Amino acid sequence: MAKKLGKKARKFAKKNLQSVHRRQRKNKVLFKKRSSSKEEQNSAENKVGTRERSNGRSTHDDVFEDTPLDAAFIEDEIDIAEDASDSDGYLSEENTGEYATESEPGNALEDNNDASSLSMENRKILEDLTVKKKKLERLKKKNPDFCKFLERYKDVEMHQNGGTDSDEDEMNNNVTDSVDEDNLGEGNRKILNDAVIGSWRQLVKDDCRESAVVSILNAYRTACHYGAESVPHHFQSSDAFCNLILFVLSEADNLIRGLLQISSSNSEKEVIRELNNTSKLKKAKPLIKSYLRSTLFLLNQVTDSEILAFALTRLRASLVFFTAFPSLLNRLIKTTVHLWATGGGVLSSASFVIIRDAAATFTSDCFENCLAKTFVAYLAQSRVSEVVNVKHMQFLRNSLVDLFSVDVERCSKKAVLSVSQLAKVLQWGLHTKKREAVKKICSWEYTNCVDLWVAFISANIRNYDLEPLFFTMVQLINGVACMFAGPRYFPLRLKCIQWLNSLSISSGTFVPVASFVLDVLEYKIVKEGGKPGNAVNFNSVLKLPKHCLKSRTFQEECVFSAIEQLSAHFAQWSYHISFPDLATIPIIRLKKFCEMTSADSSKRVINRLIDQVEQNVGLVQKKRDEVAFSPNDHQSVELFLQLEKSSLKAPFTQYYKSVHDNAALRTLRKNEKMSSLPTPKKPKRKRGQLRDGVDADKERHNPKNDDAMVNLKGKKQRTVKA
Repeated sequence: MAKKLGKKARKFAKKNLQSVHRRQRKNKVLFKKRSSSKEEQNSAENKVGTRERSNGRSTHDDVFEDTPLDAAFIEDEIDIAEDASDSDGYLSEENTGEYATESEPGNALEDNNDASSLSMENRKILEDLTVKKKKLERLKKKNPDFCKFLERYKDVEMHQNGGTDSDEDEMNNNVTDSVDEDNLGEGNRKILNDAVIGSWRQLVKDDCRESAVVSILNAYRTACHYGAESVPHHFQSSDAFCNLILFVLSEADNLIRGLLQISSSNSEKEVIRELNNTSKLKKAKPLIKSYLRSTLFLLNQVTDSEILAFALTRLRASLVFFTAFPSLLNRLIKTTVHLWATGGGVLSSASFVIIRDAAATFTSDCFENCLAKTFVAYLAQSRVSEVVNVKHMQFLRNSLVDLFSVDVERCSKKAVLSVSQLAKVLQWGLHTKKREAVKKICSWEYTNCVDLWVAFISANIRNYDLEPLFFTMVQLINGVACMFAGPRYFPLRLKCIQWLNSLSISSGTFVPVASFVLDVLEYKIVKEGGKPGNAVNFNSVLKLPKHCLKSRTFQEECVFSAIEQLSAHFAQWSYHISFPDLATIPIIRLKKFCEMTSADSSKRVINRLIDQVEQNVGLVQKKRDEVAFSPNDHQSVELFLQLEKSSLKAPFTQYYKSVHDNAALRTLRKNEKMSSLPTPKKPKRKRGQLRDGVDADKERHNPKNDDAMVNLKGKKQRTVKA
């Protein structure tokens, strides 16, 4: 019996219990696995880190690189090496067939016959020597005292070496002679009066005499540099100064076309083709360059916006001639972009017209350069704590959309890169909730960038395939709206609702926004009936101070803004067959809000919206009950109520128009109230501290020619009226 029990026990142990050998084998395999896992510890940690980041449990800020929002455009900025000097020199008046002026950096050996046989290495060496020689000559003219110091230093060095070379003595004599000639020339400046300038004008108009053209361009160069540096001419009166500038700006384009025998009726591309083929360009090139460079210098000296706009308008007529001067074209784009971004009104418009024409006329590199500089300037203007001039920022945005629409396919690639950078910043903020991330998202730079791409998509989605960018933008805006849900961020949240409405209207795609709007209405901040408070303009702020939340003005602004955005959303789908289903839940929540609120003004506005929506629901429901097609018949669904929609006489359409007009009137009144408020006192400047913008104006302002510029402004106005 005992043996049987022993056998049964052994069988049971083999089947159900772990033996020592089996345990050892298992432990041996386990140890091997542990050792192999240690060898792959780094890769496993990386995988775990990636998994944790996807779940939102990692330190995402360690991985995020805070790259600027304009990084996609900065790499396309072109900075062509400009001329060695900051002034263009004077044309030679001795031989009218040869003009002594500086050439472009890439064309320094253009007219040198001997240089054609040299190798590329020798060409570069000769170019460097030419540039250094010009610098030395310019230094002799500007600073004779420094030349004398160099002479004394050379004399001491040669005496220490024990002798002098005849070549060096000869060079020193030449330097001394040139300095003496310059000193004599400063005292014997040519006097320019009305009679001299009038005779030149007559010779240029009647005979187009080259000597008169050279003289008048040299005098024009003096007028543009007047007060900025020492010049060889002196204007006897401000009338002579003004008459000269007005004549050259008005007649230079016709004069250049007459010299090149190019008709003004030809298109810009035809003119470029003729310039590349004609041999007369080589002879007239110094004249054209002198006029263009002098005018560009004038743009950097004048501060009056009307004079700048007039000069830009006249320079636009000669824009096609910049094709022969790449460095001048780059200077023109840089100057006009600055005036477009920092100016206003007519000046910004005149500057942008030149930028757009240059982008559409010249090469693709010039187009990308215009895109890059304008986008960077737009974001630079957005790096402010509060937008003072909302209309100017809207003009800059619309201008950029117009420029980007010149080549939508190329710009859409840049838009994808920029939007992806915006999405990375938003993802960084959603994961970390860090102050730096929140501050970067709730900034004018970020919101203006989003506003720009929303406007770009809305303007071109009907004609181009921008659906991937459209859906990415909708997700981005939804993320921003969900991230900033507090009452202090209601201005930013309402901007998000406005962006979604704009994308939905332009694309014809349904984007749900009613929940965002109703959240703004239903957010209970404080007891109603607080103090009136100051006027609040949601268009010029992104984040409100805490003391504004308790005011009755803020609560009314929230109600009116929410009604405006919700009525815009309903107006888009007021003729759609699914409008009764769309409006059901918002009506319920609006009625509930009316029961809870005690403000009569809010109740009256919301009850009117509810009545209009219910009336439109009844109209659509009645028409929908009469149709015989099914919801799957998409073509019939799209044609539903199209006649009523085209007539624009439906009650809800008229209601939305009145809401829109009242919102514009309310914004105008708020701006008037805010402008009437006393401006806060500026803090006193410390000694030696510079005020923003003042020194830039001082650099461009020359008190020496104040009277001349005032007279020029008056004469320019009379010329335009005539």
